[in-house]
Amino acid sequence: MDESPGYYVVQIHNFGELKNAMKKYESAVFEAEGCKWKLVLYPSGNKTKHVNRHISFYLALADSVEHEDEEVYAVFCLYLLDQQNHNDLIAPGPDTRGKDRCFHKSKLEWGFDKFIGITEFFDASNGYLVNDTCVMGAEVVSVRKETITGKRESFTMTRELPDAKKSWKIEKFSKLKIDPLKMIFSAGDRQWMIELYPEGTGLGEGSYLSLYLALAEPIPPSSIIYTHVTLRLLDQAKDRHIVGKGNFCFSESSPKHGWSRFTPLHYLSRFKKSLLVNDICIVEAEIRVLGVANKH
Repeated sequence: MDESPGYYVVQIHNFGELKNAMKKYESAVFEAEGCKWKLVLYPSGNKTKHVNRHISFYLALADSVEHEDEEVYAVFCLYLLDQQNHNDLIAPGPDTRGKDRCFHKSKLEWGFDKFIGITEFFDASNGYLVNDTCVMGAEVVSVRKETITGKRESFTMTRELPDAKKSWKIEKFSKLKIDPLKMIFSAGDRQWMIELYPEGTGLGEGSYLSLYLALAEPIPPSSIIYTHVTLRLLDQAKDRHIVGKGNFCFSESSPKHGWSRFTPLHYLSRFKKSLLVNDICIVEAEIRVLGVANKH
């Protein structure tokens, strides 16, 4: 491998026309330090990152990264030539120039969302744009490749999914001898289960009603589901519901969450005229899936 730094220069003519006609410009592929690269320029700012009134400029890895465990660490800088004084605008500055950046399958480019302000760039006294022509480039100082031997995790937010709610009416509640009582329902693309122990379980056994939400189907060992869960025992007369709320992570090793001491049995007996009207108990489960993580 050639140990000398890899340089690549792009001279852009008629920049004003480019700015009006193209949201994104990609250079030809060039080779430096044993890898293939390209420069990526947003002349009016990278709108995917809500950038305005700036030029966005990046170095992108053009080599295909076929495996999740491949990473390329590169030390580089991007520059814009001052054509009048030959004083380059260099990013990053000297204090961060030696820091390497990790390029991988899900992060193929690094650079600067706000490389230079539009006003500063078009100011003729700065020399960055002369006769509607600018000169930009990259220096790839060093590269090292690594194969990851550890684990990684990807997390996806799912805010757009609506809350799922299930109401469960349990008749002849005091006469049921099944422990626990179970109700399966769908939320999103998964099956969930409400579990109710009329005589309690765990720390609440014998003194409390216990209430849980559980996965009703297996999930991969590598998956974790992040949720916000609300369980309610409805007060059918005075709207004074007994409520439990919490953020829980559901996984293969932790498929059930809730409260072993959801409400004391003596409280249930004391207010049975509102909590157990005609010996009917109404339980409500509400779940919001916040995101899903997958380990690799």
